[in-house]
Amino acid sequence: MTNQNVVISNSESGINMSITVAVSNSSIFATTAQKPPPAPGGCGGGGGYISISRTKILKDLDVNGGWIESMRASSPTHVKSLSSLSAADDHHHNSWTLHHPSALDMFDQIIEASKGKQIVMFLDYDGTLSPIVEDPDKAFMSEAMRKTVKKLASCFPTAIVSGRCRDKVYGFIQLSELYYAGSHGMDIKGPTKSSKFKKADNKALLFQPASEFLPMIDEVYQKLVEKIKSTPGAKVENNKFCISVHFRCVDEKQWNNLAQEVKSVVKDYPKLRLTQGRKVLEIRPTIKWDKGKALEFLLEALGYANCSNVFPIYIGDDRTDEDAFKVLRERDEGFGILVSKVPKDTHASYSLREPSEVMQFLQRLVHWKRPPLLRRHCRV
Repeated sequence: MTNQNVVISNSESGINMSITVAVSNSSIFATTAQKPPPAPGGCGGGGGYISISRTKILKDLDVNGGWIESMRASSPTHVKSLSSLSAADDHHHNSWTLHHPSALDMFDQIIEASKGKQIVMFLDYDGTLSPIVEDPDKAFMSEAMRKTVKKLASCFPTAIVSGRCRDKVYGFIQLSELYYAGSHGMDIKGPTKSSKFKKADNKALLFQPASEFLPMIDEVYQKLVEKIKSTPGAKVENNKFCISVHFRCVDEKQWNNLAQEVKSVVKDYPKLRLTQGRKVLEIRPTIKWDKGKALEFLLEALGYANCSNVFPIYIGDDRTDEDAFKVLRERDEGFGILVSKVPKDTHASYSLREPSEVMQFLQRLVHWKRPPLLRRHCRV
């Protein structure tokens, strides 16, 4: 078990307090919860944090490993249209949707499962609230989506959980009533605008469990910027507590060379690990912290760590969101919703095809006539 510092600042006095939070290899907070109705099929649960072999990750990025094929499969430019699916593909797709049905089609069942509980919303950004685009700096959400998220936050506690730098994702969304968890949850800040879901003592929440890695992240970022200059289309993004190497605009023939360049830098930093996402390589600290841990921390911050009437809903599209989906399955609370047009291995219970369907789902939540908020029935 390790200790992490939580800084809670009082916006009126400017005084900061540091609180030590125990972080174990399983769940941060011990929870006992009532089980909601069984979710549809999926990958099922498992124990604690999934340890990742650094050597295996680096090996998998070799041209003879599985990385190139997995990236090709997850690339939006390589996804088959539904009209071109073969009979076998069609059968596989139908089987997958049977176990991960549309959250829109199952909306009434989801609402029924949440009856008597407080819904808490967790949303990824890229590919969930905004479309996946070639230039990551232009991943703008629509004004309609922004208005929908704003209304959503007036109905339920709402958090954005993204791999992006917290300041950058806030710049895209520009809603001060939300919780923001940037850098895969390694940089969490509470609402700056008054909200009925904000703690009554009006203290702002700031949690940065990887602060000690900042100088190292900056150093690696500078090295990667120099290293990939020879790869046309590659872009390095400093997300404060992690680094993203985007290759959406890189010729596929150059993917392996780019991976080797990134590996050559990361191998000298054993305290950093290399992972992959949708057309992106990500370098993160090796601390046992991810989007699932961020979800648990935010539930704790909201006062729902040991409550029987909380119903978290997490919507995301990337591999990094699987950590949060897995936590929800293990807690037997709420549901995960994967945003994907194609079948994928996932811990999510439901699916949506694209951001436009995410907006429809959120709009239905907003328009759903909710009963008055219940008192929190927290276990002691």
